[in-house]
Amino acid sequence: METGNETLSTDFILLGLFPGMRHTGLLVSIVLLVYTIAITGNTTLIFLIWADPRLHTSMYFLLSQLSLIDLAFISSIVPKMVTNFFSGRRRISPTGCGAQVFFTLALGIAECLLLTFMAYDRYVAICHPLKYSIIISRQVTHLMSVGSWVGGALASLVHTSYALHFPLCGPRELHHFFCEVKAILKLSCKDTSAYEKGVVMTSTAVVLLPIGLILTSYTLIFLQVLQMNSPEGRNKALATCSSHLTVVTFDYGPATLIYMRPGSSHTPILNQALFMFDTILTPMLNPLIYSLRNREVGGLMRKVLGRYLISK
Repeated sequence: METGNETLSTDFILLGLFPGMRHTGLLVSIVLLVYTIAITGNTTLIFLIWADPRLHTSMYFLLSQLSLIDLAFISSIVPKMVTNFFSGRRRISPTGCGAQVFFTLALGIAECLLLTFMAYDRYVAICHPLKYSIIISRQVTHLMSVGSWVGGALASLVHTSYALHFPLCGPRELHHFFCEVKAILKLSCKDTSAYEKGVVMTSTAVVLLPIGLILTSYTLIFLQVLQMNSPEGRNKALATCSSHLTVVTFDYGPATLIYMRPGSSHTPILNQALFMFDTILTPMLNPLIYSLRNREVGGLMRKVLGRYLISK
């Protein structure tokens, strides 16, 4: 039982998924199922890439990093949300809230950077295959991975520390299912318009610049694919690229609508739906997309599932 004015005055209150909605319990149960599928799918994908020597390439190493980010991303949100709902305790401490803001921003930005590096990897593999092992060496691949994680962490640290320094007034109720920057800024006593403009500028750099680089890479890839004489090579290249483009669309689409759509702060319900897709559904869909569209991964997935079913 919570006691003391200090706890009541400093803790944030997460109002959860779509406050006031009927049958919220069913929705939370579905989210928990999605979380289980996401954990299983991404963990299996990481294990397969680690265990099979045929997948010890730059492309699959970067894919394993994407699955690792997705695991951390969804795990930074769903467990707390589900625990709050079933326990009836909707509070989160300022430290916990700050940590959630930091990790969600860091992982979101890291995923954007990683998807850009993955597009460049596919460009070099398809357009410059003879130079691929030289340009995309193991060291370069590791630098791409480290750069994604570090870049996301540094950008998030700046935003988190600055956003949380604003004084807050009134009840600390967040109309959200996790601690999100824009929801916290609404509680501030001071004018945060200048900072919000900075968020838009940062979002432009983090979202539009990578999208431009990704589209440029794939434009060059498709031009190269059209010149291929081998139908099998063309289909393989298109399958690999289409899976990555689908993931890019799922990741960048909601983020663009949330952070760069005019008046987005006035549509909290739509924002929650977009955040649900971006932070909960996408981590579940990513391994499924790569498994269905990639022959090597799909074949290994079916082999593992076949062995599991036979053992049962």
